[in-house]
Amino acid sequence: MMKKMSIPTSRASLVLFLCQIISALDVPLDSKLLEELSQPPTITQQSPKDYIVDPRENIVIQCEAKGKPPPSFSWTRNGTHFDIDKDAQVTMKPNSGTLVVNIMNGGKAEAYEGVYQCTARNERGAAISNNIVIRPSRSPLWTKEKLEPNHVREGDSLVLHCRPPVGLPPPIIFWMDNAFQRLPQSERVSQGLNGDLYFANVQPEDTREDYICYARFNHTQTIQQKQPISVKVFSTKPVTERPPVLLTPTGSTSTKVELRGNVLLLECIAAGLPTPVIRWIKEGGELPANRTFFENFKKTLKIIDVSEADSGNYKCIARNTLGSVHHVISVTVKAAPYWITAPRNLVLSPGEDGTLICRANGNPKPSISWLANGVPIAIAPEDPSRKVDGDTIIFSHVQERSSAVYQCNASNEYGYLLANAFVNVLAEPPRILTPANKLYQVIADSPALLDCAYFGSPKPEIEWFKGVKGSILRGNEYIFHDNGTLEIPVAQKDSAGTYTCVARNELGKIQNEVQLEIKDPTMIIKQPEYKVIQRYGQVSFECIIKHDSTLLPTVVWLKDNDELPDDERFLVGKDNLTIMNVTDKDDGTYTCIVNTTLDSVSASAVLTVVAAPPTPAIIYARPNPPFDLELTGQLERSIELSWIPGDENNSPITNFVIEYEDALHEPGVWHYQTEVSGTQTTAQLKLSPYVNYSFRVIAVNKIGRSQPSEPSEQYLTKSASPDENPANVQGIGSEPDNLVITWEPLKGFQSNGPGLQYKVSWRQKDVDDEWTSVIVANVSKYIVSGTPTFVPYEVKVQALNDLGYAPEPSEVIGHSGEDLPMVAPGNVQVHVINSTLAKVHWDPVPLKTVRGHLQGYKVYYWKVQSLSRRSRRHVEKKILTFRGNKTFGMLPGLEPYSSYKLNVRVVNGKGEGPASPDKVFKTPEGVPSSPSFLKITNPTLDSLTLEWGSPTHPNGVLTSYTLKFQPINNTHELGPLVEIRIPANESSLILKNLNYSTRYKFYFNAQTSVGSGSQITEEAVTIMDEVQPLYPRIRNVTTAAAETYANISWEYEGPDHANFYVEYGVAGSKEDWKKEIVNGSRSFFVLKGLTPGTAYKVRVGAEGLSGFRSSEDVFETGPAMASRQVDIATQGWFIGLMCAVALLILILLIVCFIRRNKGGKYPVKEKEDAHADPEIQPMKEDDGTFGEYSDAEDHKPLKKGSRTPSDRTVKKEDSDDSLVDYGEGVNGQFNEDGSFIGQYSGKKEKEPAEGNESSEAPSPVNAMNSFV
Repeated sequence: MMKKMSIPTSRASLVLFLCQIISALDVPLDSKLLEELSQPPTITQQSPKDYIVDPRENIVIQCEAKGKPPPSFSWTRNGTHFDIDKDAQVTMKPNSGTLVVNIMNGGKAEAYEGVYQCTARNERGAAISNNIVIRPSRSPLWTKEKLEPNHVREGDSLVLHCRPPVGLPPPIIFWMDNAFQRLPQSERVSQGLNGDLYFANVQPEDTREDYICYARFNHTQTIQQKQPISVKVFSTKPVTERPPVLLTPTGSTSTKVELRGNVLLLECIAAGLPTPVIRWIKEGGELPANRTFFENFKKTLKIIDVSEADSGNYKCIARNTLGSVHHVISVTVKAAPYWITAPRNLVLSPGEDGTLICRANGNPKPSISWLANGVPIAIAPEDPSRKVDGDTIIFSHVQERSSAVYQCNASNEYGYLLANAFVNVLAEPPRILTPANKLYQVIADSPALLDCAYFGSPKPEIEWFKGVKGSILRGNEYIFHDNGTLEIPVAQKDSAGTYTCVARNELGKIQNEVQLEIKDPTMIIKQPEYKVIQRYGQVSFECIIKHDSTLLPTVVWLKDNDELPDDERFLVGKDNLTIMNVTDKDDGTYTCIVNTTLDSVSASAVLTVVAAPPTPAIIYARPNPPFDLELTGQLERSIELSWIPGDENNSPITNFVIEYEDALHEPGVWHYQTEVSGTQTTAQLKLSPYVNYSFRVIAVNKIGRSQPSEPSEQYLTKSASPDENPANVQGIGSEPDNLVITWEPLKGFQSNGPGLQYKVSWRQKDVDDEWTSVIVANVSKYIVSGTPTFVPYEVKVQALNDLGYAPEPSEVIGHSGEDLPMVAPGNVQVHVINSTLAKVHWDPVPLKTVRGHLQGYKVYYWKVQSLSRRSRRHVEKKILTFRGNKTFGMLPGLEPYSSYKLNVRVVNGKGEGPASPDKVFKTPEGVPSSPSFLKITNPTLDSLTLEWGSPTHPNGVLTSYTLKFQPINNTHELGPLVEIRIPANESSLILKNLNYSTRYKFYFNAQTSVGSGSQITEEAVTIMDEVQPLYPRIRNVTTAAAETYANISWEYEGPDHANFYVEYGVAGSKEDWKKEIVNGSRSFFVLKGLTPGTAYKVRVGAEGLSGFRSSEDVFETGPAMASRQVDIATQGWFIGLMCAVALLILILLIVCFIRRNKGGKYPVKEKEDAHADPEIQPMKEDDGTFGEYSDAEDHKPLKKGSRTPSDRTVKKEDSDDSLVDYGEGVNGQFNEDGSFIGQYSGKKEKEPAEGNESSEAPSPVNAMNSFV
């Protein structure tokens, strides 16, 4: 038996002190800190002590550990070193100590039975695992035996023995029949803890030949079966009744030993007729409550989580009508070792003292032994700082070499405990783990907790300061926690600001700043009120809130503390809830909850739904106002108010609201003061200086608020110096040489006395300069002149009145006025990425030359000319702004094969600086747009003539055209595809050797050196004979696209009065076509609402002609344009040009009108008369209509010179004012309504106009084209 050693009082004090140091040096769970600190190994995961494995699967013996540096691992087996390198079946996982024994590839589990122990070691020590006993599970077969049938007389007892094979772990026993059905059990027939089946008395129905005992071995998932047992019951008359006899246990007494914490199972099974009933008692005590259970029809007593107190004598009593029998079981509870105080890791500084304590208990008392780095401490290397004293190791004046891992082993005959605890000697300067400048936000009058998580060895001392140069915080208004946290129990508005945490020890000092913001509390200023509403009526609850402007509130309504019903009758507004068509189910309590990120408030009201009252009901109303207000106990800062309540009107008063009026500063304005319970009639009120108070009281019940009471007498408090300073102090310059200091003036209520003024102070920051101060009247602004441009200033504003100054104000940082930047960005470089995108780089300007807050850089860029057309156009500059101190940016939406210029300027709050020198760059070639048109004419039996126009946007030098075509049969199936390459300088082609009376589909596109552009499609039919039949056709579908809209035009041949529609969709998409109806018989339409920079497909159809539509065309909307520097509509030269054009049009119209009145002809008319088409009859003079065709000419094709079709559309090749011929692509040639707004840029030479005269008056556009 070990001797107990007494510790002197002084030594006990030292131990207590060391325990405090230990707890103070706990290493925080900070991942970055843990990565940097050296640490001895710690076992984090290991296999159980008694490890039963499946012999058919690989054996995995776990051993995981952590440490710094990472530990290495080794194993012992049966007390000797286990060299895993010499056993091919054993491997160790990488960066781990876990062993894997490969059983599935030929290994035998029995060969690896034994006791294993893992050691994790690094330069600071070694930790060891428990002894892990590896045993493979066993499920042996049942021994064969010959079982004789059991012949039993009715009423006798019977025991059927199971005697299962011994397995590891023991099997689970159950009885079944041949049909695999469990045998029914009862008070008469039941299974014992040993697996035998006991019959208290047998009955004739117990006769059967298939009593089978099964043993289930869970580890191997196998079930073993005993040979069936036969039972035959024979009857004798009469059946003799018998008193109880115990079948198990035998005798009158027995003993049982159980371990602490286990489950105690006691069993008594009795025979007898009638069937005995079992009862359990504990001699000299009660069965433990909440831990006692009865099983197996009360034949088994079960006590869970047993302790030494459960030792004693337990008696089971079996009783029937003929007598009773009992048995006493003497229970002794022993205990394997268990911890009282397990050793804890110890982190010390060099020269410090500490202790490791290992205390355990058990029955019998366990013995304690120590190991150091896995070696018994008696033979471990000596450490002069270490002294072993029984269950305690005392360390004195430790050094870094004292770091080690110590193991405490507590063992007795029932088991052992093993714990690792390291001693880690560290010398570390202070570290603050809380992030710098962390922002804390709290509600006013609430606690504020400012963190300063730290670590250091020795333990650092923590001090807090407010502001950068403030004094150390002390006093009852602050609470300083051991973990470094500063608590402000009641945070006020003046608590806001910067707080500095300083941590220091003998190795160094570090500090960290955090920010505290105080927010106004959220309040419900108009609460929902009690409502009584008749059935099928409408009711509304209000919930008007007031909150801090920087917090975003959310309002939620609940009914009876649950979500509102999913019913459209409930309408939730911004500040109310309305219920329509009220029903009885709507009766309940409605709650308005207002949540912000910092606080939450709620208010409730009850809705009572009633039927139309047949007789007058009790009237519930708001209470009458209180009266007879009286002021007593007048002091400088407090006073007592009393009143008499008014009539409550059948609804008890819940609370009183007290309001005040300041007749000196805000006469006639009432403010909320406080509120008290409805049972109170007095209130102690806090007062402020220099206020002429009057008070009134409002009573509140469930129905609502009363009218205010009559005001009390007035009470004027004495003056005092101000308690607070102006808020929202700022210093911002309005000119380059001034500083404008502004603030929010104190309200009259806050002045605390007469003569409110402000002391305004300023000085240049980072300059050893004195404060300059001036006292101003009750204003909100002061301007300091003659300041340098854009330099930082420290600014503060202090309130004062006739009685003195407010507390010293906090300082804010401002800046004098900005001026335009002085220099332009240098080293501007352009990297062309592709034909539509470029990247521009520049060097940032020195911050001193910005002379203000840097807002970013602006890149001005514009197209100089197209390299393919070699024609200049009006310069339209575009601007891209890049925020912040960026030094590069992307220029999207460029036109291929063009020359551009750009420059870069820096921007501050005052404006833009000078521009950098213009940088010239060129975009490479791109793929061209689709050809401007494709028309097919002169069909014959075996040939077609194709004519086309060059792409509107060639985007480079055209190299060729590609024509593909294929026949289409009557079922719209496509035939073989033929491809022809055509030189770029060609504009027409005659296709020969085609099949007669065959429809062909044509695909036509242009190429540059980069690749092929979008294709245009068309269909045409060769004729059956030399007379071409008339058939409806929609062809030459052309598009002119802008950013968000596109103008679609087409040509139509066919019956008159066709109704057209336009179908479109995103190119390459499987979505359905979108359809737009064209009003009237126009041959153009504007698609609106398109997405910039997107490829679309389009086709045109005619209503009523099934399956009749044009071929598809593909176009792409322009990219979203950057902001433009110049609005062309506001430029003087543009306005002058438009005026000149309008004047010329007016003169032309006058000339035409005079010539018409004189009978003259237009030049176009003269030309038409000179080249009249012999196939077209002259117009009738009387009605202006066309003459009739002769019968012989009914089926002749329309010639190129034919007049405008009946639907008033104009063919592209026949009209000199087609919209398609104008403009340059996506840069804004069409308004969204389709009207033309572009410049009249130069076009290619057009062929002479034919058939362009109309019975309508000429349009201004036509007139201007004729003039040009």
